[in-house]
Amino acid sequence: MPGPPLLALFGSQTGTAQDVAERLGREARRRRLDCRVQALDSYAVANLIREPLVIFVCATTGQGDPPDNMKNFWRFIFRKNLPSSSLCQMDFAVLGLGDSSYTKFNFVAKKLHRRLLQLGGSALLPVCLGDDQHELGPDAAIDPWLGDLWEKVLKQYPVPHSLAVIPPGVPLPSKFTLQFLQEPPGRSSEEPHVPSPGPQEPPSASQPFLAPMAANQRVTGPAHFQDVRLIEFDITGSGISFSAGDVVLIQPSNSADDVQQFCQALGLDPNQYFVLQPREPGVPCPPELPQPCSVQHLVAHYLDIASVPRRSFFELLACLSPHGLEREKLLEFSSAQGQEELCEYCSRPRRTILEVLCDFPHTAGAIPPEYLLDLVPQIRPRAFSIASSLLVHPTRLQILVAVVRYQTRLKEPRRGLCSSWLASLDPTQGDFCFWEGSGGTGHAERGFVLGLPSFPTSLPALDGVSAASSDPFMTPVPAAGPVSVPLWVRPGGLAFPETPETPVILVGPGTGVAPFRAAIQERVARGWTGNFLFFGCRQRDQDFYWEAEWRELEKRGCLTMVTAFSREQDRKVYVQHRLRELGPLIWKLLDRHGACFYLAGNAKRIPVDVTEALTSIFQEHGGLSAPEAAAYLARLQQTLRFQMETWA
Repeated sequence: MPGPPLLALFGSQTGTAQDVAERLGREARRRRLDCRVQALDSYAVANLIREPLVIFVCATTGQGDPPDNMKNFWRFIFRKNLPSSSLCQMDFAVLGLGDSSYTKFNFVAKKLHRRLLQLGGSALLPVCLGDDQHELGPDAAIDPWLGDLWEKVLKQYPVPHSLAVIPPGVPLPSKFTLQFLQEPPGRSSEEPHVPSPGPQEPPSASQPFLAPMAANQRVTGPAHFQDVRLIEFDITGSGISFSAGDVVLIQPSNSADDVQQFCQALGLDPNQYFVLQPREPGVPCPPELPQPCSVQHLVAHYLDIASVPRRSFFELLACLSPHGLEREKLLEFSSAQGQEELCEYCSRPRRTILEVLCDFPHTAGAIPPEYLLDLVPQIRPRAFSIASSLLVHPTRLQILVAVVRYQTRLKEPRRGLCSSWLASLDPTQGDFCFWEGSGGTGHAERGFVLGLPSFPTSLPALDGVSAASSDPFMTPVPAAGPVSVPLWVRPGGLAFPETPETPVILVGPGTGVAPFRAAIQERVARGWTGNFLFFGCRQRDQDFYWEAEWRELEKRGCLTMVTAFSREQDRKVYVQHRLRELGPLIWKLLDRHGACFYLAGNAKRIPVDVTEALTSIFQEHGGLSAPEAAAYLARLQQTLRFQMETWA
């Protein structure tokens, strides 16, 4: 293609920024511009000095933090020794994705834009501030901004008139081709899809550890509205090491029922194998997919069919639809004018990709298999705070999981993919269910499902070893081994002091207490005192996690615990109220004893409420003015004496 190579770099936590970057790549190709799309941390950042045209698409996470897949880039680009003329040859634009209900709305995009200017880059446009809170979502800002972007780019880098724009209704070539195999591969390809690494190589996203599930216990009372699980994994021989504040990432799978329904809607044979080939040189195949791969494996472990589809899904689906009425509706959903209707149909009720495909049966049945990886995003791993310490449980890793289940106007309740999957696993049952019959031997995992040559087509039969197969000649063989879950560990957002004399104030309402249990276990095992825990929940007899453990530590003098049970009195009481009540103690610990303050929990209200309580304490008990209290809080944050880990 003519013109300079356009580079779209994204930093994405939930996939939205990646989706926007890929949309940008598609729009560039329609305009006959060469475009590469890459995650920021997978790009060799030293090459940036030679890039003529770069679009950065980045989300803001937590309290103004960059996404995980751009943290290395973030550290590099803010090096103080970079010359101010480093990027003088580069034209750039920054597209940000954020939520205006948070204090640091689009903080990462704004800061990156300023830094690129400092390094000599030339901004094509002001930074785009996509906002989740807008009634039309981030597209309300993105659509006009992209229009201005293409006008600027094509003015500076014109395309020959002989190359016409590819119209929106014409599908671009798929990223990959799928070559189906006439015969299933031999037994050598039937190994579990996630190899367990040796002790010298810590598990990672590309090579997770298959951790046997040792326990899966509900820890909320029967009258409590939410099912919360304490789940324990055996990590013996895994090479996994972690400290308090670290997180574990778990790769979930789709349910057997959903896999079966998806294959039926698209007319796919789950037992068929294929080889994946990229259409363009230099584009790697997804490392998570084996070669050859079965359709069963692709749908169960890779395609996020239970996610809510984005606008780009409808754009491509409209291109692929052969059905007049369905195509017309899909085009409406993918247009700028149809975003309110799309929101009402899809986003508000949280309708899934699978449900949308069932609503458009003629289109679903005509989707070419090679477009599956363009159409459906990859299942993303879910991060959980580790709730245990290796000093106390040297071969175990524990997490506290709130099972996501809620109702919208749709008949079926909405369920979190990973939390529901984990809750469904029974550690007392076997991992592998073998089937023997006339077609050979196949097997499926309860932790995740493997597609093998003679895998029974009646997928719900996997729910129990004794269930009947659809093949009358196949019989179940007893299970072997424990249920296993693919996981790996990475550093989290909380770092605890390494000095025994430093007190810690830990504020963890609800499941936010999980990382603090790990920290307290670690500190107590080392003989460190000065542990102050503020815990809040609804009722002490329903969702008071680890009550017996905390009480025992209190008796031993290892812990000072303050509780807030919000529903046990007429006036709701939360952790921020307890902080205010103990204002003199909080001020004394912070100002005289150099304590570190930690907060973990829901990102919507808790950070605001707790920081307001702290600034009030600084004024009332520290004698500071409002500006002085704000400056004091800022200094605590800058010196990492006030740290937060929050989630939406």
